Amino acid sequence: MFRGNRDVPGWRLEELDLRDNDIGRLPSEMGLLPLDVFLVDGNTFRVPPRRIWEREGTAPTGRPHIGYFVPLTKIADFLRAGVEVIILLADVHAFLDNLKAPLELVAHRTKYYKFVLLAVFKSLGIPISKLRFVEGSSYQLSKEYNLDNYRLCAIVTEHDAKKAGAEVVKQVESPLLSGLLYPGLQALDEQYLGVDFQFGGVDQRKIFTFAELYLPRLGYTKRAHLMNAMVPGLAGGKMSSSDPNSKIDFLDPPEVVKKKIKLAFCEEGNVQENGILSFAEAVLFPISQLRTERLKGIDIAGGSEGQAAAQKPFISDDAPEGTTFTIDRDEKFGGPMHYKTFQEMRDAFESKALHPKDLKAGVGSAILSLLEPIRKAFEENEEWKEVEKLAYPDPNAKPEKKKKKEKTYHPPPPGKGKNAVAAQAKAKTEATLTDPSTAESSQEPIS
Repeated sequence: MFRGNRDVPGWRLEELDLRDNDIGRLPSEMGLLPLDVFLVDGNTFRVPPRRIWEREGTAPTGRPHIGYFVPLTKIADFLRAGVEVIILLADVHAFLDNLKAPLELVAHRTKYYKFVLLAVFKSLGIPISKLRFVEGSSYQLSKEYNLDNYRLCAIVTEHDAKKAGAEVVKQVESPLLSGLLYPGLQALDEQYLGVDFQFGGVDQRKIFTFAELYLPRLGYTKRAHLMNAMVPGLAGGKMSSSDPNSKIDFLDPPEVVKKKIKLAFCEEGNVQENGILSFAEAVLFPISQLRTERLKGIDIAGGSEGQAAAQKPFISDDAPEGTTFTIDRDEKFGGPMHYKTFQEMRDAFESKALHPKDLKAGVGSAILSLLEPIRKAFEENEEWKEVEKLAYPDPNAKPEKKKKKEKTYHPPPPGKGKNAVAAQAKAKTEATLTDPSTAESSQEPIS
């Protein structure tokens, strides 16, 4: 729960309570926070009531998937608390990451990501007036930025650069130099975007440590860092854009979503590496809680944007008071199951009181309801549909056949080409008519 209003003048400290929302975590090894941004205890994050800028970056490479709901749900919490959020569309980073896409393709994917992210925030009913998108190339090609990059290269060891990007940059047998530049650019982003803290997944931990170590060596302020857990993929392991079987695309049709969830790894009683269960914890429970608060008239956002999507929480009409998530189940198997907290659901699954089939059905239904307004926004936006074709062309699409150019017939001049034989015959006939002695006799000679 967030407390206080950052727009109130003065220097009264405000508190962001992390106990319920698990906004992020700040491991001790991440180092000290700035003096005006610190932990009061293990659960409360305090900042002074001024303009607080947060940097969240994403490299527009593969198609964004529902795993993005995890950080976006946290960013929604920041926005509701009054934090001003910058989402960096890291187009230069995308190009540097092992040449996953040429610059021309990255440009289209950057536009596609922006369409998707805006649609997600609007579908959640989150105020976006304090949300700003910035493309990395808008400042990363400047003289000042590049000079700082060279200064950084002069003090960073190859070992530190490689280690920092180990979990983010694609690792290959013969790595490119571009991958070593990646962590340094992300560190410099904090300074050039003017943010107070940076937020990302736990896979960013080493880059965050790198930034805390090297930015002060350039004479810049060390920033705070918050992280969210990574949601396992549907097949176990990390949810990845490069593995279509591990993730659900934001624009996947309902039948595809149902099929992927049906095939997802969800062993009975196993709560480890369970993508279905983890998604419920990180996304569905927080969103359902947010919707419940709205129905009760609790709107921390305080504006029309925040009330724009007062959708129903993921509970049945007959759910007991305090329920956050309902799983419909046939009466012959015991009827619906209602959970106030995720821990209750987790315990039920671990004790095998909740069957994988029922868990998949409940989570699948909630996911479909989340994706419906996003797909609708896509279908109604012709520009977005055109950008999608350019950003992610169908690899199986047959190239359009080039139309043969229609030939224009130009008859050859007299005595040339096909007309030559006819012209010779005509000339011979005319010569015979004028001089009979030149005619060849068709009669046999008299012997």
